[in-house]
Amino acid sequence: MKITVLKETHPGESRAPLTPDGAAKLVKLGAQVEVEAGLGIAAGFPDDAYTKAGATISNDRKGLLGTGDIVLRLRKPAADDIALLKAGAIHASLLDPFNEKELVQKFAERGVSAISMEFIPRTTRAQKMDVLSSQANLGGYEAVILAARYSNKIFPMMTTAAGTILPAKVFIIGVGVAGLQAIATAKRLGAKVTAYDTRPVVEEQVKSLGAQFLKIDIGETGQTKEGYAKALTEEQIQKQREAMKKTCSESDVVISAAQVFGRKAPILVTAEMLNAMKPGSVVVDLAVETGGNVEGVVYDKVTDRNGVKIIGIANLPGRVPLHASQVYAANLVALIEEFWDKKEKTFVLKLDDEIIKGCLVTHGGKIVNEKLIAKPS
Repeated sequence: MKITVLKETHPGESRAPLTPDGAAKLVKLGAQVEVEAGLGIAAGFPDDAYTKAGATISNDRKGLLGTGDIVLRLRKPAADDIALLKAGAIHASLLDPFNEKELVQKFAERGVSAISMEFIPRTTRAQKMDVLSSQANLGGYEAVILAARYSNKIFPMMTTAAGTILPAKVFIIGVGVAGLQAIATAKRLGAKVTAYDTRPVVEEQVKSLGAQFLKIDIGETGQTKEGYAKALTEEQIQKQREAMKKTCSESDVVISAAQVFGRKAPILVTAEMLNAMKPGSVVVDLAVETGGNVEGVVYDKVTDRNGVKIIGIANLPGRVPLHASQVYAANLVALIEEFWDKKEKTFVLKLDDEIIKGCLVTHGGKIVNEKLIAKPS
Protein backbone atom coordinates (compact mmCIF):
# COMPACT_ATOMS: atom_id res chain seq x y z
CA MET A 1 0.00 0.00 0.00
CA LYS A 2 1.34 3.41 -0.98
CA ILE A 3 1.21 6.29 1.49
CA THR A 4 1.96 9.74 0.09
CA VAL A 5 2.52 12.86 2.17
CA LEU A 6 2.03 16.42 0.94
CA LYS A 7 3.95 19.54 1.91
CA GLU A 8 1.74 22.25 3.37
CA THR A 9 1.11 25.30 1.16
CA HIS A 10 -0.89 27.45 3.62
CA PRO A 11 0.91 30.81 4.06
CA GLY A 12 3.21 30.71 7.06
CA GLU A 13 2.58 27.04 7.87
CA SER A 14 5.82 25.49 9.14
CA ARG A 15 4.48 22.18 10.49
CA ALA A 16 4.87 18.89 8.64
CA PRO A 17 2.31 16.08 8.72
CA LEU A 18 4.97 13.38 8.94
CA THR A 19 8.42 13.26 10.56
CA PRO A 20 11.31 10.96 9.59
CA ASP A 21 10.59 8.85 12.70
CA GLY A 22 6.97 8.56 11.65
CA ALA A 23 8.00 7.60 8.12
CA ALA A 24 10.27 4.88 9.51
CA LYS A 25 7.37 3.38 11.48
CA LEU A 26 5.16 3.30 8.38
CA VAL A 27 7.93 1.70 6.33
CA LYS A 28 8.40 -0.92 9.05
CA LEU A 29 4.70 -1.79 8.73
CA GLY A 30 5.36 -2.64 5.08
CA ALA A 31 3.99 0.55 3.49
CA GLN A 32 5.59 2.28 0.52
CA VAL A 33 6.09 5.86 1.73
CA GLU A 34 6.61 8.75 -0.68
CA VAL A 35 6.88 12.35 0.54
CA GLU A 36 7.01 15.67 -1.25
CA ALA A 37 10.44 17.31 -1.45
CA GLY A 38 10.94 19.88 1.31
CA LEU A 39 8.16 18.34 3.41
CA GLY A 40 9.78 18.94 6.78
CA ILE A 41 12.47 21.54 6.17
CA ALA A 42 10.58 24.38 7.90
CA ALA A 43 10.12 22.17 10.95
CA GLY A 44 13.76 21.09 11.06
CA PHE A 45 13.58 17.79 9.16
CA PRO A 46 15.76 17.67 6.00
CA ASP A 47 14.88 15.49 3.01
CA ASP A 48 17.78 13.12 3.59
CA ALA A 49 16.36 12.24 7.03
CA TYR A 50 13.24 10.91 5.29
CA THR A 51 15.38 9.02 2.80
CA LYS A 52 17.32 7.38 5.64
CA ALA A 53 13.99 6.41 7.19
CA GLY A 54 13.11 4.47 4.04
CA ALA A 55 10.85 6.99 2.33
CA THR A 56 11.13 8.17 -1.27
CA ILE A 57 11.35 11.89 -2.08
CA SER A 58 9.28 13.26 -4.96
CA ASN A 59 8.96 16.66 -6.67
CA ASP A 60 5.79 15.56 -8.46
CA ARG A 61 2.96 16.94 -6.32
CA LYS A 62 0.25 15.89 -8.76
CA GLY A 63 1.72 12.42 -8.89
CA LEU A 64 1.70 12.16 -5.10
CA LEU A 65 -1.94 13.17 -4.99
CA GLY A 66 -2.95 10.82 -7.78
CA THR A 67 -1.08 7.67 -6.78
CA GLY A 68 -1.48 7.54 -3.00
CA ASP A 69 -3.68 4.81 -1.55
CA ILE A 70 -3.50 6.89 1.61
CA VAL A 71 -2.78 10.63 1.37
CA LEU A 72 -1.64 12.37 4.54
CA ARG A 73 -1.49 16.08 5.17
CA LEU A 74 -1.96 18.54 7.99
CA ARG A 75 -4.42 21.16 6.77
CA LYS A 76 -7.48 20.80 4.57
CA PRO A 77 -6.73 20.52 0.84
CA ALA A 78 -7.65 22.91 -1.93
CA ALA A 79 -10.61 21.83 -4.07
CA ASP A 80 -8.24 21.37 -7.03
CA ASP A 81 -6.22 18.86 -5.01
CA ILE A 82 -9.30 16.73 -4.31
CA ALA A 83 -9.93 16.44 -8.06
CA LEU A 84 -6.48 14.83 -8.44
CA LEU A 85 -7.04 12.11 -5.82
CA LYS A 86 -7.78 8.65 -7.14
CA ALA A 87 -11.20 7.16 -6.48
CA GLY A 88 -11.12 4.85 -3.47
CA ALA A 89 -8.16 6.59 -1.86
CA ILE A 90 -8.10 7.50 1.84
CA HIS A 91 -7.32 11.11 2.72
CA ALA A 92 -6.53 12.04 6.34
CA SER A 93 -6.01 15.58 7.64
CA LEU A 94 -7.66 18.39 9.56
CA LEU A 95 -10.72 19.25 7.45
CA ASP A 96 -12.83 21.76 9.44
CA PRO A 97 -15.88 19.81 8.18
CA PHE A 98 -18.58 21.92 9.86
CA ASN A 99 -17.39 24.99 7.96
CA GLU A 100 -16.22 23.25 4.78
CA LYS A 101 -19.37 21.53 3.55
CA GLU A 102 -18.52 22.07 -0.12
CA LEU A 103 -15.10 20.52 0.40
CA VAL A 104 -16.66 17.51 2.11
CA GLN A 105 -19.10 17.15 -0.77
CA LYS A 106 -16.23 17.16 -3.27
CA PHE A 107 -14.56 14.31 -1.36
CA ALA A 108 -17.79 12.34 -1.63
CA GLU A 109 -18.21 13.08 -5.33
CA ARG A 110 -14.62 11.97 -5.97
CA GLY A 111 -15.22 8.66 -4.19
CA VAL A 112 -12.55 9.38 -1.57
CA SER A 113 -12.74 8.11 2.01
CA ALA A 114 -11.98 11.31 3.90
CA ILE A 115 -10.92 11.16 7.53
CA SER A 116 -11.29 14.35 9.56
CA MET A 117 -8.71 14.30 12.35
CA GLU A 118 -10.85 16.76 14.35
CA PHE A 119 -13.49 14.04 14.65
CA ILE A 120 -11.26 11.47 16.34
CA PRO A 121 -13.38 10.38 19.34
CA ARG A 122 -12.23 11.52 22.77
CA THR A 123 -11.98 8.02 24.20
CA THR A 124 -9.19 6.28 26.06
CA ARG A 125 -8.44 4.03 23.09
CA ALA A 126 -8.26 6.94 20.63
CA GLN A 127 -6.28 9.27 22.91
CA LYS A 128 -3.01 8.60 21.07
CA MET A 129 -4.68 9.81 17.85
CA ASP A 130 -6.19 13.00 19.31
CA VAL A 131 -4.77 15.76 17.13
CA LEU A 132 -6.81 18.56 18.69
CA SER A 133 -5.40 17.79 22.12
CA SER A 134 -1.80 17.42 20.98
CA GLN A 135 -1.85 20.73 19.10
CA ALA A 136 -3.84 22.59 21.76
CA ASN A 137 -1.30 21.51 24.36
CA LEU A 138 1.46 23.29 22.44
CA GLY A 139 -0.79 26.27 21.75
CA GLY A 140 -1.36 26.74 25.47
CA TYR A 141 2.38 26.68 26.12
CA GLU A 142 3.16 29.17 23.34
CA ALA A 143 0.39 31.53 24.51
CA VAL A 144 2.18 31.97 27.84
CA ILE A 145 5.57 32.43 26.17
CA LEU A 146 4.07 35.16 23.95
CA ALA A 147 2.42 36.83 26.94
CA ALA A 148 5.73 36.88 28.81
CA ARG A 149 7.43 38.33 25.74
CA TYR A 150 4.96 41.22 25.39
CA SER A 151 4.33 41.91 29.09
CA ASN A 152 6.02 44.87 30.74
CA LYS A 153 6.58 42.71 33.83
CA ILE A 154 8.49 39.56 34.67
CA PHE A 155 6.41 36.57 35.80
CA PRO A 156 8.19 35.33 38.96
CA MET A 157 8.50 36.98 42.35
CA MET A 158 12.03 38.18 43.04
CA THR A 159 13.61 39.44 46.24
CA THR A 160 16.39 41.87 45.43
CA ALA A 161 18.54 44.41 47.27
CA ALA A 162 16.29 47.07 45.73
CA GLY A 163 13.14 45.46 47.07
CA THR A 164 10.70 42.66 46.29
CA ILE A 165 9.18 42.24 42.83
CA LEU A 166 5.70 40.75 43.10
CA PRO A 167 4.70 37.91 40.75
CA ALA A 168 2.63 38.68 37.67
CA LYS A 169 -1.09 37.87 37.89
CA VAL A 170 -2.31 35.65 35.06
CA PHE A 171 -5.99 34.95 34.39
CA ILE A 172 -6.80 32.00 32.12
CA ILE A 173 -10.29 31.63 30.66
CA GLY A 174 -11.22 28.18 29.38
CA VAL A 175 -9.67 25.13 31.01
CA GLY A 176 -9.47 22.62 28.20
CA VAL A 177 -6.18 21.09 27.07
CA ALA A 178 -4.75 24.48 26.00
CA GLY A 179 -5.90 26.19 29.19
CA LEU A 180 -4.43 23.51 31.43
CA GLN A 181 -1.06 23.75 29.68
CA ALA A 182 -1.20 27.54 29.94
CA ILE A 183 -1.80 27.23 33.69
CA ALA A 184 1.10 24.81 34.09
CA THR A 185 3.48 26.95 32.03
CA ALA A 186 2.56 30.20 33.76
CA LYS A 187 3.04 28.53 37.15
CA ARG A 188 6.47 27.23 36.08
CA LEU A 189 7.43 30.80 35.20
CA GLY A 190 6.42 31.89 38.69
CA ALA A 191 3.15 33.72 38.03
CA LYS A 192 0.15 33.82 40.33
CA VAL A 193 -2.55 32.10 38.27
CA THR A 194 -6.34 32.22 38.41
CA ALA A 195 -8.47 30.21 35.98
CA TYR A 196 -12.14 30.04 35.03
CA ASP A 197 -14.30 27.62 33.08
CA THR A 198 -18.05 27.13 32.82
CA ARG A 199 -17.56 23.45 33.72
CA PRO A 200 -17.28 23.09 37.51
CA VAL A 201 -15.78 19.62 36.97
CA VAL A 202 -12.41 21.19 36.02
CA GLU A 203 -11.96 22.99 39.36
CA GLU A 204 -10.02 20.06 40.80
CA GLN A 205 -7.67 20.01 37.80
CA VAL A 206 -7.01 23.74 38.14
CA LYS A 207 -6.19 23.43 41.84
CA SER A 208 -3.96 20.41 41.22
CA LEU A 209 -1.75 22.66 39.09
CA GLY A 210 -1.44 25.19 41.90
CA ALA A 211 -3.84 27.78 40.48
CA GLN A 212 -6.95 29.36 41.97
CA PHE A 213 -10.35 28.61 40.44
CA LEU A 214 -12.69 31.55 39.94
CA LYS A 215 -16.21 30.52 40.90
CA ILE A 216 -19.07 32.29 39.13
CA ASP A 217 -22.66 31.26 39.79
CA ILE A 218 -24.33 31.34 36.38
CA GLY A 219 -26.75 28.47 36.88
CA GLU A 220 -26.67 25.10 35.18
CA THR A 221 -23.65 24.45 32.95
CA GLY A 222 -21.84 21.36 31.79
CA GLN A 223 -20.00 19.68 28.99
CA THR A 224 -20.79 17.61 25.91
CA LYS A 225 -20.07 13.88 25.74
CA GLU A 226 -16.85 14.79 23.86
CA GLY A 227 -15.70 16.89 26.84
CA TYR A 228 -16.28 20.34 25.32
CA ALA A 229 -18.07 23.14 27.17
CA LYS A 230 -21.74 23.56 26.30
CA ALA A 231 -22.86 26.86 24.82
CA LEU A 232 -24.24 29.34 27.38
CA THR A 233 -27.46 31.33 27.23
CA GLU A 234 -27.30 35.10 26.78
CA GLU A 235 -28.29 35.60 30.44
CA GLN A 236 -25.50 33.28 31.60
CA ILE A 237 -22.97 35.05 29.39
CA GLN A 238 -23.90 38.44 30.88
CA LYS A 239 -23.50 37.18 34.46
CA GLN A 240 -20.18 35.63 33.51
CA ARG A 241 -18.88 38.86 31.97
CA GLU A 242 -19.81 40.94 35.01
CA ALA A 243 -17.89 38.61 37.32
CA MET A 244 -14.88 38.33 35.03
CA LYS A 245 -14.44 42.09 34.59
CA LYS A 246 -13.04 42.52 38.11
CA THR A 247 -10.52 39.68 37.68
CA CYS A 248 -9.39 41.06 34.30
CA SER A 249 -8.85 44.50 35.84
CA GLU A 250 -6.56 43.00 38.48
CA SER A 251 -4.60 40.81 36.03
CA ASP A 252 -1.38 41.54 34.17
CA VAL A 253 -2.08 38.82 31.60
CA VAL A 254 -5.35 37.36 30.35
CA ILE A 255 -5.27 34.22 28.19
CA SER A 256 -8.54 33.16 26.62
CA ALA A 257 -8.88 29.62 25.28
CA ALA A 258 -12.63 28.99 25.27
CA GLN A 259 -14.05 27.26 22.20
CA VAL A 260 -17.29 25.45 21.44
CA PHE A 261 -16.63 22.58 19.05
CA GLY A 262 -17.99 23.22 15.56
CA ARG A 263 -19.19 26.74 16.35
CA LYS A 264 -17.87 30.28 16.33
CA ALA A 265 -15.94 31.05 19.51
CA PRO A 266 -17.94 33.10 22.06
CA ILE A 267 -16.90 36.67 22.91
CA LEU A 268 -15.77 36.49 26.54
CA VAL A 269 -13.38 39.41 26.91
CA THR A 270 -15.43 42.47 26.03
CA ALA A 271 -14.39 46.03 25.27
CA GLU A 272 -15.61 46.96 28.75
CA MET A 273 -13.24 44.41 30.31
CA LEU A 274 -10.35 45.62 28.17
CA ASN A 275 -11.03 49.21 29.22
CA ALA A 276 -10.79 48.11 32.86
CA MET A 277 -7.33 46.58 32.38
CA LYS A 278 -4.12 48.41 33.28
CA PRO A 279 -1.83 49.84 30.55
CA GLY A 280 0.97 47.35 29.96
CA SER A 281 -1.34 44.36 30.38
CA VAL A 282 -1.46 41.63 27.75
CA VAL A 283 -4.38 39.62 26.36
CA VAL A 284 -3.76 36.47 24.29
CA ASP A 285 -6.67 35.07 22.25
CA LEU A 286 -6.16 31.36 21.59
CA ALA A 287 -9.53 31.14 19.86
CA VAL A 288 -8.74 33.70 17.14
CA GLU A 289 -8.91 31.06 14.38
CA THR A 290 -12.56 30.34 15.21
CA GLY A 291 -13.63 33.96 15.52
CA GLY A 292 -11.92 34.94 18.75
CA ASN A 293 -12.90 35.32 22.42
CA VAL A 294 -11.65 38.90 22.63
CA GLU A 295 -13.72 41.78 21.28
CA GLY A 296 -11.78 43.65 18.60
CA VAL A 297 -9.02 41.06 18.23
CA VAL A 298 -7.35 41.23 14.80
CA TYR A 299 -6.55 37.90 13.17
CA ASP A 300 -2.81 37.13 13.16
CA LYS A 301 -1.89 40.57 14.51
CA VAL A 302 -0.76 42.19 17.75
CA THR A 303 -2.72 45.38 18.40
CA ASP A 304 -2.71 48.02 21.12
CA ARG A 305 -5.86 49.24 22.86
CA ASN A 306 -5.16 52.09 25.27
CA GLY A 307 -1.89 50.46 26.30
CA VAL A 308 -3.28 46.92 26.50
CA LYS A 309 -1.67 44.60 23.95
CA ILE A 310 -4.10 42.18 22.30
CA ILE A 311 -2.34 39.19 20.73
CA GLY A 312 -4.33 37.51 17.97
CA ILE A 313 -1.47 35.55 16.43
CA ALA A 314 -2.83 32.49 14.63
CA ASN A 315 -1.46 28.96 14.55
CA LEU A 316 0.44 29.07 17.83
CA PRO A 317 1.46 25.38 17.55
CA GLY A 318 3.17 26.34 14.28
CA ARG A 319 5.53 28.58 16.25
CA VAL A 320 7.11 25.42 17.70
CA PRO A 321 6.98 23.39 14.47
CA LEU A 322 9.42 20.62 15.37
CA HIS A 323 7.42 19.39 18.33
CA ALA A 324 4.06 20.24 16.73
CA SER A 325 5.01 18.10 13.72
CA GLN A 326 6.31 15.38 16.01
CA VAL A 327 3.04 14.97 17.90
CA TYR A 328 0.80 15.42 14.84
CA ALA A 329 2.77 12.75 12.99
CA ALA A 330 2.51 10.47 16.02
CA ASN A 331 -1.28 10.91 15.95
CA LEU A 332 -1.47 9.97 12.26
CA VAL A 333 0.87 6.99 12.64
CA ALA A 334 -1.13 5.76 15.65
CA LEU A 335 -4.31 5.83 13.53
CA ILE A 336 -2.68 3.86 10.73
CA GLU A 337 -1.10 1.33 13.11
CA GLU A 338 -4.45 0.76 14.83
CA PHE A 339 -6.09 -0.41 11.60
CA TRP A 340 -3.11 -1.96 9.82
CA ASP A 341 -3.35 -5.60 8.72
CA LYS A 342 0.20 -6.84 9.31
CA LYS A 343 -0.32 -9.97 7.24
CA GLU A 344 -1.75 -8.22 4.18
CA LYS A 345 0.33 -5.06 4.77
CA THR A 346 -2.63 -2.79 4.20
CA PHE A 347 -4.85 -0.31 6.05
CA VAL A 348 -8.29 -1.72 6.77
CA LEU A 349 -11.10 0.80 6.98
CA LYS A 350 -13.28 -0.91 9.61
CA LEU A 351 -16.57 0.88 9.10
CA ASP A 352 -18.13 -0.58 12.24
CA ASP A 353 -15.30 0.50 14.54
CA GLU A 354 -16.12 3.40 16.88
CA ILE A 355 -12.98 5.34 15.94
CA ILE A 356 -13.56 5.05 12.18
CA LYS A 357 -17.27 5.77 12.61
CA GLY A 358 -16.33 8.89 14.52
CA CYS A 359 -13.75 10.37 12.14
CA LEU A 360 -14.75 9.11 8.66
CA VAL A 361 -16.75 11.82 6.90
CA THR A 362 -17.08 10.46 3.34
CA HIS A 363 -16.99 6.94 1.91
CA GLY A 364 -18.34 5.15 -1.16
CA GLY A 365 -19.43 8.39 -2.82
CA LYS A 366 -21.48 9.60 0.16
CA ILE A 367 -21.21 11.73 3.27
CA VAL A 368 -21.38 9.14 6.02
CA ASN A 369 -20.68 10.97 9.28
CA GLU A 370 -23.79 11.47 11.39
CA LYS A 371 -22.51 14.85 12.63
CA LEU A 372 -22.72 16.17 9.05
CA ILE A 373 -25.89 14.49 7.87
CA ALA A 374 -28.92 16.73 8.21
CA LYS A 375 -31.62 15.11 10.34
CA PRO A 376 -35.19 15.16 8.94
CA SER A 377 -37.40 17.67 10.73
